[in-house]
Amino acid sequence: MSQAPDLSQAPDLSQAPDRAVETVFRIESPRLIAGVARIVRDVGIAEELAQDALVAALEQWPRTGVPDNPGAWLMTTAKRRAIDLVRRRERYASKLQEMGRDLETAPPQVVEPAESVDPDYIDDDLLRLVFTACHPVLSAEARIALTLRLLGGLTTVEIARAMLVPEATVAQRVVRAKRTLAAKAVAFEVPYGAEREARLGSVLEVIYLIFNEGYAATAGDDWLRPSLCEDALRLARVLAALMPREAEVHGLAALLELQTSRAAARTGPKGEPVLLADQDRRHWNLPLIRRGFGALARAHSAAEGAAGPYALQAAIAACHANAPSYEETDWPRIVTLYELLAARAPSPVIELNRAVAVSMASGPAQALRLVDALADEPALKDYHLLPSVRGDLLLRLGRAAEARGEFERAAGLTRNERERELLLGRAESCSPSRGSLPAP
Repeated sequence: MSQAPDLSQAPDLSQAPDRAVETVFRIESPRLIAGVARIVRDVGIAEELAQDALVAALEQWPRTGVPDNPGAWLMTTAKRRAIDLVRRRERYASKLQEMGRDLETAPPQVVEPAESVDPDYIDDDLLRLVFTACHPVLSAEARIALTLRLLGGLTTVEIARAMLVPEATVAQRVVRAKRTLAAKAVAFEVPYGAEREARLGSVLEVIYLIFNEGYAATAGDDWLRPSLCEDALRLARVLAALMPREAEVHGLAALLELQTSRAAARTGPKGEPVLLADQDRRHWNLPLIRRGFGALARAHSAAEGAAGPYALQAAIAACHANAPSYEETDWPRIVTLYELLAARAPSPVIELNRAVAVSMASGPAQALRLVDALADEPALKDYHLLPSVRGDLLLRLGRAAEARGEFERAAGLTRNERERELLLGRAESCSPSRGSLPAP
C-alpha cells in the first residue's frame, strides 16, 4: 500500500488572481481567524479582520500577482490590522486614563494567558479556537455551527447540509454565537480540569464534522477537501495525546486515522469519486492503518463499560481495513456494530448505513425494506444518499427503470459536482455493477 497522501498539498494558483484569492482564503481562513483571535480576543472581530485581508488580496493580487506564499501574505495582512486595532484601543484607553503613552511606536501590549506555565499547555491557536467556540454559554447546535464556520471555513450552506438543518437556522446560530461570546467576554484559551471535560463532547463532534466535510465535501467542484481532513486529524491527535484516559478521544482519533488511510484511493485520475468497493486497496496507507488500530486499542483499554459512538465507528472502519476485498469484508459483524451504534447514538443516517451493510450480509431485498422505512424521516428529506442507496438496491433487484429515477433524484439533491457526475452516470447506465453503494 502507498505512503500517506499529502493532505497539505499547495493549492493550484495557476488560475485567475480572483479565483486564486478565493482558493487560498478557503484553505487559510481557519488559521487566519485563530491567529488573529489570539491578538484581539474576539472571534467575531477576528473573522472580520480575516475578511479585510481577503478584500486587500482581491484589490492587490490582480495588479501585483499572486505572492509566492499567499497564506503568509494573508496572515501578515490580517495580523497587522489586528495590531493596529489593539493599538487604537490602547491609545484610547491611555488617553482616557491620561497616561500619555505613545503607542504609535510601541508594540501592542497583548496579555498572554497564565496557562503557559501549566504542563498541559497547548500552544495551538486552532485548538484554542475550537474550545472557545465550544464554550458552554452556547447551545450545542451553536457550538458546532460556529466552529465549522470559523475553523472549517464552511459556508452556511455547507454547514446546513452537514447538520441537516435549514440555511437560515445556521446563519442565525452563527451570528448569535459570536454575539454571545463577545457579550460574555469568553477568553480565547484552552480550558483546564472540569471545564475542559465539560466541553470535550462538543469538541469531538466538531472535529468529526469537519473531517467529514473534508472527506466527502457537501458542495463545490472537489470530492475531497484535504486541508479540512488534515486539520481535523491533527486536532484529534493533539487531543488524544492530551487526554490519554479519554476513551472516546482515542476512538475519534482511530476513526480518522483509518478513514484517512483510504484517501489516496478515493479519487480517480481526474478527481472523480472512487467508492469503497472499487478502490485499489494497494493504495491504502498501512502506517495510518496501524496508527488507527493502535488508537482503537487504546480506546478499548480506556473504556469504562460499553464502547462509545466514535470507538464503534472506528471498529467498523477497522473491519474494512482488515478485509482483503469488499466482498470478503465481515459484513455480519459490521451489521452488529451498526446496531450497537444505533442504540448508543440513534440517527436515521446510521440506520441508512446499517441498511447498506445488511444488503451485503443478507441481500438487497431485506435492505430495501429498511430503506423504505426511512422514507418519511424529516432529517433525510433532502439527503441525497437516501435515493442513491435505494437506487442501487433496486438495480441489484433487477428494477432498473425505478433505479434510474432514484439516481436522478439523488443527483438533483447533491451539491457536489463530482458526486453529481457519478450519480448521473449511474442513472445513464443503470447496469448492475459491483460496489455502487456508498461506504458504510
